[in-house]
Amino acid sequence: MHGSSWGLGTSEGHPEERGSSFIIFFLLFLPLCFLCLPVVAREAPLEFNLEAFDMPGDGGGSIGLRWQFPPLAQLDHPSSYVYRIFMSAQQDGEWRQLAEFPTNTYYESEVSSPWWVWGAKSPARHFFQIKSNSDLQLANGKLYFFKVVLTDGQHTVASVVASAVPQANLFNWAKLNNLVFMLAFSATVLLWIRRARRNPHIFLRRIPGLDAVEEAVGRATEMGRPILYLTGSGELGGSGDPSNLSTIAATIILGEVAKRTASYGAALQIPHRAAIVMAICQEIVKEAYLAAGRPDTYKEDMNFFITADQFAYTAAVDGIMLRERPAANFFMGYYYAESLLLAETGATTGAIQIAGTDAEHQLPFFIAACDYTLIGEELYAASAYLSREPTLVGPLRSQDIGKGFLLVAMVLGSLLMTIGELLGTPVLRTALEIFSDFK
Repeated sequence: MHGSSWGLGTSEGHPEERGSSFIIFFLLFLPLCFLCLPVVAREAPLEFNLEAFDMPGDGGGSIGLRWQFPPLAQLDHPSSYVYRIFMSAQQDGEWRQLAEFPTNTYYESEVSSPWWVWGAKSPARHFFQIKSNSDLQLANGKLYFFKVVLTDGQHTVASVVASAVPQANLFNWAKLNNLVFMLAFSATVLLWIRRARRNPHIFLRRIPGLDAVEEAVGRATEMGRPILYLTGSGELGGSGDPSNLSTIAATIILGEVAKRTASYGAALQIPHRAAIVMAICQEIVKEAYLAAGRPDTYKEDMNFFITADQFAYTAAVDGIMLRERPAANFFMGYYYAESLLLAETGATTGAIQIAGTDAEHQLPFFIAACDYTLIGEELYAASAYLSREPTLVGPLRSQDIGKGFLLVAMVLGSLLMTIGELLGTPVLRTALEIFSDFK
């Protein structure tokens, strides 16, 4: 027999021998192919597609990194790999490690940003935000370089170098939905103010406590007894003071009550524990008597200061109630622990008592001891209800429309979220971003 027994490199030999040689070579070469597969897989490049960009809608000093999720199945023990983020101020400069995290974290789909800014969020891409802090300062307008390294401590794969420049943005596009809602609400307020001027009899929900104001003033006039009006324990100062809004509402309602007392000729007493509030109430009451056409009956001592101490003020007002026995007591504004002491004392004198506060922890005491109680935002609506002033009625009606819109949005949002979770579709969840607030 001529030639090699493997049947390679020659055309001689029997066909049976050449066929058996190829079979033997194939059976020996096939296991070697499988043994070489892991080596080939490790040597195959992993494409990161790293992208660095300035974070949209921020004040600067922030860079976003986004890269494609590589096929980790090609690696041995993919769960042992981690990502490391590196940054450099120069392309060939020294690299500084910023973060290290497992490969199953920091996905783009977890980003809290609306679709009209971010676009489609893919669960197959990673995202990491680099922000200025006490250890790292990113200067606006300066170019920085970044890279992502995938490693398990022994094998390392690095991405291409990407660069970006942090910039301060003039407008936060993530708040675009809030701007649209604000403009829509502002337009609604203006339209209802215009409508209230044309139609002074716009329907407002009846509030029994305010309907009783006429009865209380009339009763005091018939009995020849004074009306006691308290503006609460709040002050007008300090942006973080929760009593500011309710105190302002109490002073506005005082103006409407003062107009009625001026028309009826009833006596009005307003003790204070805040000097600034007293000064404001003096002007309000004086203007109310002037508007009612009775400036001659106005007296400066209607508003008087007692003390700033909480319980000393409470004891003094209780003494006024017991000595002068006013026919009607008004408790408007913000109250603390003195609420029950005042309301109980007034109830023992047989006076008609009308209270209003947004201090929810004091509402039970007023409800128990007073004839009528304005709960929460009814205190804010009282001035529009009593005066029928278009500039007050318009915003009140607009607020009702806004609340109705929010209630409908909450119901629809709950339904969309439920359906989206059941069907597993992100389309319905994306629609909810319109009603979300983003940082």
